[in-house]
Amino acid sequence: MHDHPHHDSPHHDHGPDNRLDPMEARTRALETLLVEKGLVDPATIEAIVQSCEERIGPRNGARVVAKAWVDPEFAEWLKQDATAAINSLGFAGRQSEHLAALFNDAETHHIIVCTLCSCYPWAVLGLPPSWYKSPPYRSRVVIEPRKVLAEFGVELPEEMRVRVWDSTSEMRYLVIPQRPANTEHLDEEALAALVTRDSMIGTGLVSLPGEAAQ
Repeated sequence: MHDHPHHDSPHHDHGPDNRLDPMEARTRALETLLVEKGLVDPATIEAIVQSCEERIGPRNGARVVAKAWVDPEFAEWLKQDATAAINSLGFAGRQSEHLAALFNDAETHHIIVCTLCSCYPWAVLGLPPSWYKSPPYRSRVVIEPRKVLAEFGVELPEEMRVRVWDSTSEMRYLVIPQRPANTEHLDEEALAALVTRDSMIGTGLVSLPGEAAQ
């Protein structure tokens, strides 16, 4: 975990990054071979990956966030033992055996990264996005988190503290974003629909439909 109240480091562009770790290289080679032999349809693979990355997994996390917003007892349980609280909703699985919940508030904004590889809570966030695994994100967010957040469209007040949490094989994190104002009339299901994957990583904020994207 790293504290970053302010940062004025020189800007480094994300830029393209073609380096693959050994597992990614083997997966890419296997996929290419299967496609060339006509055994799999690349469009089908992409659809499955997109579903896991953007819909199935993140919807689980969104339900956790929404329940924390409406149920103070569940929120307290998340703070004390996120693994047990999340498991109680049926969201247990590989890469999510040990979890911690990080609550954003008016003073602190949390953001997660894995500086060594791509440790990520699959059960609540699905598959990690490609940028989460990229060396530029993994290195820059620790050094200059405010600049990285700005590139995601997140502008925070200067007085707000930014805390960067480094995921490991022993512990993975889920950010509980702040609940948007004027949502008292929304039920848990409607609130969950507002929560995005990026807001649970810390690279996004939650906003109401029609508001500026965060």
